Amino acid sequence: MIHKGLRWLEDSEEGREWLERLPRLVEECAFRWRLDLGEPFAYAFASLALPATRADGSSAVLKVQFPDRESEHEAAALLRWAGEGAIRLLAFDPRRHALLLERCEPGTPLSKAGPDAALDAAIALLPRLWKPAAAPFRSLAKEAAWWSKGLERTWEATGAPFEHSLLEAALDAISALSGTQGEQVLVHQDLHAGNILRAQREPWLVIDPKPLVGEREFSIVALVRGRELGSGLDQVRDRLDRLTGALGLDRERARRWALAQTVAWSLDDDGADADQVECARWLAEA
Repeated sequence: MIHKGLRWLEDSEEGREWLERLPRLVEECAFRWRLDLGEPFAYAFASLALPATRADGSSAVLKVQFPDRESEHEAAALLRWAGEGAIRLLAFDPRRHALLLERCEPGTPLSKAGPDAALDAAIALLPRLWKPAAAPFRSLAKEAAWWSKGLERTWEATGAPFEHSLLEAALDAISALSGTQGEQVLVHQDLHAGNILRAQREPWLVIDPKPLVGEREFSIVALVRGRELGSGLDQVRDRLDRLTGALGLDRERARRWALAQTVAWSLDDDGADADQVECARWLAEA
């Protein structure tokens, strides 16, 4: 049976082929790493994750990825962080796109801690993740150029699903920010409060990196725009103020990066995501 979170992959030939291979990939990884596997975790989108027990009795997570652009260097990011504020990579099989990962227990997401405590935890974690980095990671400038490519054409083809001024603000931000960045460090472009989990080795650990190399201001955008810690203009503005103030970041650059990514991620060939568009409007005012 296909995990409900992976069903969108049935819409493409590449996705259908991967779904057909997935049970065999899981079996091969379990054999290679001598794992006793449990039922998959409830959440899935571009990978399947299963709780695992290793031969020595220790717990882990087996993650088998659909070959995906945003997470293609997840293993390299985890190695670069080396367990400092993030889960440890225990083993990696690049041919199968499979990772054996440290398991966070109890694994409660940061979003359950409440907005104030969650932001305090994020403020403590983020500087530990800002490691100098280069290859193999993609640069934020190149990623932003990829967002902007064809964005206006898609907006037109989908019937102009939101005001053009919002699209212009996103494109202007990408143009202005990409070439004027500060020091380049490793950043997790999807570091929302669901990707930070309660653990035992440390109070909180980061999971599921989608790594880029860019300026520090970009590292907070997922926390600012994410709904996990509350939605609304006041909440977005508060997160932006708290994070930039405590971390010594340029507020306007962070706001514009958040707006640019939110608009870019809101739009695809099927139209616009209403929640993302609403958040982009808040960011335009924040």
